[in-house]
Amino acid sequence: MTLLQAIVLGIVQGLTEFLPISSTAHLRIVPALLGWHFLFDPKHPHDPGAPFTAVVQLGTTLAIVIYFWRELLHVTVAWVRGLYDKSVRSSLEYRLGWYLILATVPVGVIGLAFSKQIETGARNLWLIASALIGLAVVLGAAEKLGTRDRQEEQLNLKDAVVVGTAQALALIPGASRSGTTISAGLFRGLTREAAARFSFLLSIPAVVLSGVYEAAKHVHDKHGPGGGLTGVALVFAFFVGLASIAWLMRWLTSHSTFVFVYYRIGLGVLLLVLLSTGVLSATK
Repeated sequence: MTLLQAIVLGIVQGLTEFLPISSTAHLRIVPALLGWHFLFDPKHPHDPGAPFTAVVQLGTTLAIVIYFWRELLHVTVAWVRGLYDKSVRSSLEYRLGWYLILATVPVGVIGLAFSKQIETGARNLWLIASALIGLAVVLGAAEKLGTRDRQEEQLNLKDAVVVGTAQALALIPGASRSGTTISAGLFRGLTREAAARFSFLLSIPAVVLSGVYEAAKHVHDKHGPGGGLTGVALVFAFFVGLASIAWLMRWLTSHSTFVFVYYRIGLGVLLLVLLSTGVLSATK
């Protein structure tokens, strides 16, 4: 991996992590379209790999922490206090702490159970193209059918279970963590802003656990991009991600997510055409 490639991939991660278009898919698609050849895995020369993807996502996770630091602080303090002080247990912040913990369980369990498949077969471009189009249909349906009349203060345990289960689908590259969780929130009747806020907060424990797990597992891997270039990509992902999340939260106050539905379908169809004509290889 060159310095330019690390910068580009960091920017791609920052731009696409919070938009419901799948950052993992774009980190897989962009090198393939540009014809970049990495030496990490000779069988998959265009793929920067799941470990690189998981670690670089820590940059955008830091962007979420910075953007929502006040809310995260209130949730953490209320949750800790609620363990011994019953008077705070009725607050949204205390309940939100438990919701985030419980909603992270499905993705953690499934991620560990299918970690090998996620790092290999799940990165097939046929699967990614299908997931892009499939989730576009789901997101469009959520926009049409969701009542969008429930605020963040009305979050409940069932919301956490449904959205947390939906987050597990994001382990499929192309599905999109924000796409699956925002769709689930919309189906539950949440407003776009409430669904997005819970989606982004929920991504923090899942991405941190995934990034630390992959970094620890591949710390001595001599065939990876190395800590320096991964760090460069992570830094660019952080700054671009911070701008991206601020833009999206403003966008959702007065716009639907249909622009992302159309984008996903267009990109998915383009991939299918390129794969069918042999321009791209599904597994390299």
